[in-house]
Amino acid sequence: MMSTPFHELSTAEKILHVQDLWDQIAAEVADQPLSEAMKAELDRRLEAYRADPSGGIPWEQVKAEMRRRH
Repeated sequence: MMSTPFHELSTAEKILHVQDLWDQIAAEVADQPLSEAMKAELDRRLEAYRADPSGGIPWEQVKAEMRRRH
């Protein structure tokens, strides 16, 4: 537990706490099973990709677009 209030921490300390929090959340989410709706959506997307692989966007292009926007 923190002895210093969060708003009084340095930016670097806040980032470390947020990273720790994110790691905990990611671990909890990773342990959760996919819902039937999520499974169905993943199956739908995979089937659409298999039917037309040219409709997908390469990961490098997605990353470049996100960097350009933000």
